[in-house]
Amino acid sequence: MKHASLMLKYLPILFLVVALESACHHEVAKNQPNSTPPAAAPTAAISANPPYIQHGQSTTLSWQTANASEINIQGLGSVPASGSRTLYPAESTTYELVAKGSGGEGTASARVTVNSAVSSSGNSGESDPGFLASVNDAFFDYDRFNIRPDAMSQIQKDAQYLNRHSSINVMVEGHCDERGSAEYNLALGAKRAAAVQKALVQLGVPNGHIKTVSYGKEKPFCSASNEQCWQENRRGHVVERQ
Repeated sequence: MKHASLMLKYLPILFLVVALESACHHEVAKNQPNSTPPAAAPTAAISANPPYIQHGQSTTLSWQTANASEINIQGLGSVPASGSRTLYPAESTTYELVAKGSGGEGTASARVTVNSAVSSSGNSGESDPGFLASVNDAFFDYDRFNIRPDAMSQIQKDAQYLNRHSSINVMVEGHCDERGSAEYNLALGAKRAAAVQKALVQLGVPNGHIKTVSYGKEKPFCSASNEQCWQENRRGHVVERQ
């Protein structure tokens, strides 16, 4: 009975201690700061290889991003988080990469410098510096003679110069890469030269000021056996003639 009496006496105190301890734990838990870390800032990197090319050659644009949900490259639009793309820029271009995410924005850029093509086939007649600076070649895809968009942009610039200098006569040379027979490439080169001539005439250059010739694969601009070199050799080469 004595023990039961003591238990009854101290039971309210025990309840009070338990209640206070529970309240303390609740208050500590309520006052703990938010442990969610802030979102990581996006990172971006982009490069061009090679960064210096001749007109008509290709470059490979490669990029890598992290912590981004929206990635865009100026001129290419939306792209995946990482990747690469082979490009044939018609003129020197800076490719801007913007990576956006919940943590902010990351940017990077790569510059591709496009130099005017210089003939290595021994052709003569390109003595006027203005002609050399303004008139460049049209390049073609493998086994094709249709004018692709970048080639048309260059032909338009050629036509503008030739229309401003109406006394200039030109020769359009059709060139091919080393693949295929000599006879086949002579025929393909003739079609390429004719396609460039037709485009120039449609843009106002008098037909009588333009002659064509095909060299096929006989006068290459580049001698290596790889795609970059083959692309350089697939062209309609525009030269000034007397």
